Amino acid sequence: MADLPFTLDQLRILRAIVSEGSFKKAADSLYVTQPAVSLQIQNLEKQLEICLFDRGGRKAQLTEAGKVLINYCDSILNQCQEACRAIEDLQQLKGGSLVIGASQTTGTYLMPRMLGLFRQKYPEVKVELHVHSTRRTGWSVANGQIDLAVIGGELPTELNELLDIIPYATDELALVLPPKHPFAKLPELNKEDLYRLDFVSLDSQSTTRKVLDQLLASAGLDVQRLRIEMELNSLEAIKNAVQSGLGAALLPVVSIEREIAAKTLYKPLVLDLEVRRELKLIRHPARYRSRAAEAFLIDILPVFASKGFELSLDKQGQKPTISLKPI
Repeated sequence: MADLPFTLDQLRILRAIVSEGSFKKAADSLYVTQPAVSLQIQNLEKQLEICLFDRGGRKAQLTEAGKVLINYCDSILNQCQEACRAIEDLQQLKGGSLVIGASQTTGTYLMPRMLGLFRQKYPEVKVELHVHSTRRTGWSVANGQIDLAVIGGELPTELNELLDIIPYATDELALVLPPKHPFAKLPELNKEDLYRLDFVSLDSQSTTRKVLDQLLASAGLDVQRLRIEMELNSLEAIKNAVQSGLGAALLPVVSIEREIAAKTLYKPLVLDLEVRRELKLIRHPARYRSRAAEAFLIDILPVFASKGFELSLDKQGQKPTISLKPI
């Protein structure tokens, strides 16, 4: 086989430049000098006999040839990472790595508990948690950058057939009030009472807010009638605002469990209102699954799953294959 016209280090540098947007930022991220980065790209272009970057602008822009190469670059580097992890797995989880993804709410409130338990069981495994939008998390699983993820939103249509998407748990959306609010003295509320409250909510343009509004509408609430007096950019900011008496809020129960237990927020019973969203486990069925990922599936996920979630371990030859299914 003829010698390849590039090295893995050159591909890593190319990927870094595209990700960071400039030669200087790429050099900083790789802990090398900018001249070293420039020299590697010049050598790569010389070996390929083609220009990879349009150097006329302020930002590093790929040429058509550069765009072709970067697509293969991602695939090659991902395969190399999988190979390294497969070799690490031979050490029986006395090392290796686990890369987990989650959408925003799940990653903030549920996933840290899961990873805390995993670290107790497997302290020598390096763990990474990537918290992004459902869309970005789904593509990261599809591209092999993340082993598996737990999400709360809807994936892009093109990922539905590519990934395993398994119903995993449910999270309730609940009304919370300041403990001294007049409604906190009532034994129960009804849907109409919600239209009399002043609400603190997420920004109307945020993806999470749109998902929550869809859930409320499907539960029979007229979202347009809710009086939104204040919009904030995080669930933590909303909780603080409610605790300070600035209004009511509708929040995922997973995000308010500590405050309810500490009685700094009040969660009233609202008659004829049940708003639940489904959390889903996603993974790529065809990609290599590390021993660390299998351990997470077997030992951790069932602990936090909703009732009705079953995990089984089937042996096919010498390689255990994990199957998950709702029951």
